Amino acid sequence: MKTKEVIKRAAGFIEPFRITDGKGFRLKDIDPGSTLDMSSEDKRRAKEALATGVEALTELQDMLYAQDRWSVLLIFQAMDAAGKDGAIKHVMSGINPQGCQVFSFKAPSSEDLDHDYLWRCMKCLPERGRIGIFNRSYYEETLAVRIHPEFLAKQKLPPELAGDNIWGGRFKDIRNFERYLARNGTIVRKFFLHLSKGEQKRRFLERVNNPDKNWKFSANDAKEREYWKDYMNAYEETIRNTATKYAPWYVVPADNKWFTRVVVAAAVIDAMASLDLAYPKVGKRQLEELEAVKQALMGEDAE
Repeated sequence: MKTKEVIKRAAGFIEPFRITDGKGFRLKDIDPGSTLDMSSEDKRRAKEALATGVEALTELQDMLYAQDRWSVLLIFQAMDAAGKDGAIKHVMSGINPQGCQVFSFKAPSSEDLDHDYLWRCMKCLPERGRIGIFNRSYYEETLAVRIHPEFLAKQKLPPELAGDNIWGGRFKDIRNFERYLARNGTIVRKFFLHLSKGEQKRRFLERVNNPDKNWKFSANDAKEREYWKDYMNAYEETIRNTATKYAPWYVVPADNKWFTRVVVAAAVIDAMASLDLAYPKVGKRQLEELEAVKQALMGEDAE
């Protein structure tokens, strides 16, 4: 399948999950178990579609790197065990490592806490021609930090700046920051892998019961389940307040990993296709230089 056809199909496939205006958004309107009109019997077809998408991404990334004008920032947020790592691994499997950077943001360091909350992420923004991937991001500041007041206390903000209106301020900061990035050639696409509580439980038990997956699990992961409703409310409000045309959210059903990966791939393809990428055109002088080099190389065979 040609890249143009893949791009066309991707645009239609992602539409049910793209949020560009958060007004009226309700998380309950998107089913974590949704696979649209595809059934479990379509897994093979989905894997083939993913492979085709990866090929298209490879071509688009090559042009992005060669053109050296745009950069792409992909942000992944989710509850534990939703499949962020797997989605990144499978969707970006065909990407040239030289043109892609992945950063996982865990608990902030003491140095991070001595700066504003965007600082550590700003240091990791992708250069022109590259794709940057944030596995968690500054959005933790309106999610985990909101649910756990002790995290906010560690930021040592002046008391008058840490009142009830801090979250509205942070939503505004993030919208402005992402608009700034868009105006300077970095497109932002944000993914919330929407996992059900029941499926998370199943995956946690699998990690506990499988020795090869024990390393993926910690007691704190299970403890955070106590705040499930709080997290869902925080995600809903965050998406509602930060979904824009220039930096949309994709709320991706995550109970079926094979479907999640196809949606993510389609969204990334659609984003990169919007940049009208092309290989740089070579000027007349450079073409003459190339011809001279060609003649010189061919002349070596005659010696």
